[in-house]
Amino acid sequence: MSDVSTTEGLDWATARGMGALAQKMGMEFTEFSIERSVATMPVEGNTQPVGLMHGGAYVVLGESLGSMAANLHAGPGRLAVGVDINATHTRSAVSGVVTGVCTPVHLGRSITVHEIVVTDDQGRRCSTIRITNMIKDAPQAQ
Repeated sequence: MSDVSTTEGLDWATARGMGALAQKMGMEFTEFSIERSVATMPVEGNTQPVGLMHGGAYVVLGESLGSMAANLHAGPGRLAVGVDINATHTRSAVSGVVTGVCTPVHLGRSITVHEIVVTDDQGRRCSTIRITNMIKDAPQAQ
């Protein structure tokens, strides 16, 4: 499915949906293809008690982008599932919106690796996330 355009990819992601957690956190896809996926998320409502963006919120944004991109790459009848994720937080957003940009590091038949860079409104890197997904055949409908 590597020839999917950004428009086709965004249509696919919108039709599939991001899931209940992503919706609760206010994520919105703005660009979606196998080569580059982008989503935004508000800081408000996703903070620690001291008002900083919660580190787990960065990870949810990264995992949502990386897993969805891996599933687009996997294609029909196949399913990508996360097997490893890590994050390094280097700055704390305190207001506005953060943006995650997901790019592939490796796109294989059975494993994908994506890097997600999350920046604040000023374009400053706040978190770098790497996710590895395993691709397998989707379960057959019963």
